[in-house]
Amino acid sequence: MKSGESVSSRASASGDDSPQPSAAAGARESLGARVRATLLAYIALTKPRVIELLLVSTIPVMLQAQRGEVDIVLILITVVGGWMGAASANSLNMVADADIDQKMKRTQKRPLARHAVPVRNALIFGVVLAIGSFLILYFGTGGKWLPPILVMITIAFYVFVYTLILKRRTWQNVIWGGAAGCMPALVGWAAVTGNLSWQPVVLFLVVFFWTPPHTWALAMRYREDYRAAGVPMLPVIASDERVTRQMLAYTWLTVLTSFFLIPVTGWIYTAVAVLAGAWFIWCVTKLYVETRRGAEVKPLKIFLQSNEYLALLFCGLAVDAVLHLPTVASYF
Repeated sequence: MKSGESVSSRASASGDDSPQPSAAAGARESLGARVRATLLAYIALTKPRVIELLLVSTIPVMLQAQRGEVDIVLILITVVGGWMGAASANSLNMVADADIDQKMKRTQKRPLARHAVPVRNALIFGVVLAIGSFLILYFGTGGKWLPPILVMITIAFYVFVYTLILKRRTWQNVIWGGAAGCMPALVGWAAVTGNLSWQPVVLFLVVFFWTPPHTWALAMRYREDYRAAGVPMLPVIASDERVTRQMLAYTWLTVLTSFFLIPVTGWIYTAVAVLAGAWFIWCVTKLYVETRRGAEVKPLKIFLQSNEYLALLFCGLAVDAVLHLPTVASYF
C-alpha cells in the first residue's frame, strides 16, 4: 500500500465506510419484538375491553353497600381479584371457542385463532388466573368466603354452561348465559358485607336484562359471522323485526328494574335512572320502528349506546352513594 493512500479510501476499499448494526443488536431487537408480541397475545386472551363491565358494575355497588364511606384498599383488592376471575373466564372461553373463532372474521385475530398462543398454555394461564383470583379475594377481604366462591361459580358457568352448552345450541344463549356478566354486582356487595341482599340482586337483574339488547345489536351487525360459525344467535334465525322487538322488551325490563333501587338512593341516581332510561328506550324504539319500516339501520350504534346507558346508570349510583345524599324513602 502506498504511503499517500488516504484513510477514507482504505475504509472504502474494506467496505467499512458506514456503521453496520451488529448481529447481537439485531437478535436483541428480534427477541424484544417476540416478547412484546407474546405479552400482548396473553393480554388479548383476557378480553380487556369486556372486563370494563367489571369496573362499571363492581365499584358503584361497593360504594352503595357502604354509603358515605370509601374503602379504597378494599375496592382495589376486589377489582384486582375480580379482574383476574373475569380474565380467567375469558381466557378459558377462548380455549373452548378456538374452533369457531377461526371461522368468524370478527374473531380471527384472537390469539388462539391465529396460533399466537398454544392452546395448552392458554388453558394453564386461565386456571392460574382463577386460582389467583380466589386467593386474592379470600385473603384480601379478610377471609370472606362468599366473594371468591361467587367468582368461581361465574367462571364455571361462563365456560361450561354458556360457552360449551348454550352458545352453540339455542338462540337463548345470551339470555341465560348473560348471568355470568351480572355477577360482579353480587361479588362487590359480598366483598363489603360478607353476604347478599335485595339491592345487589336488583343490579344483577339490571345487567341481566340489559345483556340481550346489547349483545343482539352486535350480533345483527355480525350476523354472517355467527351463521358461518354455526352459532344460532337470534339475529341468525329470526327476522330483524322480531329481533328488535325482543330488544325493546328487554330494554323496558332493564329500565323498569333500575327504578326499584330509587327508594334507597338519592336524587342523583333517581334523575340518572329516569333520564338515561328514557333515552335508552327511545334509542331502541327508534331502531325497532325503522326496522319495521324497512329502513336501513345501524344496529352497532345501539351496541355503543347500551354501553353508554349502563355507564351512566352505575356512575350515577356511585356519585349518589359517595355523597351519601338523603334517600328518596327518607322523605316519606
